[in-house]
Amino acid sequence: MSNSEISIASQFKTLFGYACETVAAAPGRVNLIGEHVDYNDGFVLPFAISARTFCALRIRTDSKFRIASAQRGLDLYEGEISQLKPMSGPDWTRYILGILWSLELQVGVDILVDSEVPVGAGLSSSAALECSIATALNHRLALGKSLPELARITQYAENKFVGVPCGIMDQSISLMGTSGHALLLDCRDLSARQVKVDFAAAGLRLLIIDTQAHHSLIDGGYAERRAQCESVAAALGIASLRDLKLSELEAARDRLDPVAYRRARHAVTEIARVLDAVTALGDDDFPAFGELLNASHYSLRDDYNVSCPELYLAQSEALAAGAMGARMVGGGFGGSAIALIQDSDAGLVSQRIERAFDKAGFKAPRVFDSLPSDGARVLS
Repeated sequence: MSNSEISIASQFKTLFGYACETVAAAPGRVNLIGEHVDYNDGFVLPFAISARTFCALRIRTDSKFRIASAQRGLDLYEGEISQLKPMSGPDWTRYILGILWSLELQVGVDILVDSEVPVGAGLSSSAALECSIATALNHRLALGKSLPELARITQYAENKFVGVPCGIMDQSISLMGTSGHALLLDCRDLSARQVKVDFAAAGLRLLIIDTQAHHSLIDGGYAERRAQCESVAAALGIASLRDLKLSELEAARDRLDPVAYRRARHAVTEIARVLDAVTALGDDDFPAFGELLNASHYSLRDDYNVSCPELYLAQSEALAAGAMGARMVGGGFGGSAIALIQDSDAGLVSQRIERAFDKAGFKAPRVFDSLPSDGARVLS
């Protein structure tokens, strides 16, 4: 057993008074490219990071649930399974309760969670939480759900119970990640292909810069942009922006709301950038890949308007320090950026970003790197 596994099992026994039956873990993620296109039926290219969320649970003999989080001081929240309904419970409980609700659980359960994934950093802490619980329950109750089915279930929980209209990328990579690879995911049908990612062999490193400008996707900005994309698809009579060519969008520009047009332009061009990025990685053309990262960032900043001063500073300072490419990741409005750099420049880039944040009066960023890791696993 790993130290984290031993720790959560020990905490569970102390808290509930008996041993847990199952421990599972699921990772956060970094999306190399393909932002805000999963709900537009597009392609995305994420990989699972090494930071994980752990879930320990035991099935009860009644219909009661008791849940606790190490990040919330191990305070218990409890209730009856039959009384679960969307948006019920304190904010921090909803990602957990949503899984119980979406799985239509008929038995009670005690659950403890503990996480290494920074909350609000754009690294998908919510999906890691959801997938750790779904994986543990799928195993413990022998539900027989496939990974794509679990992805749909966890997305449904976040959409309908929590109230965040997210796409399916985060849950999919948290469940399906493979060490040494990113996942080219078709968000329309969930078909996937592993794409080898070996920056180290080329003397490169992918820095993750947590700006500490933490965000929330429940504040409406995310939902508003999804609605704007859907309005363009409806106006043009197509199922989603996946079915729209840039030339067709430009031809229809005068018929569209100017803001909605810019949102759609980001989605259409970002979908194309994902496929170009897969080609660049396959050819070991890292300069081209870096330029695609930059183009994605500028599109998110200017057409999608989801950047913020901290993200702008992290990206621009990384480029000024010699990064081959850099961009914001996640839903935006805060969170993290990534930068593709020469391995030997890691210290220089990190120090330059830290100094720039200090000069601007921002909270000190957290800078680290991660290799592509495996997805959710049952540990015991």
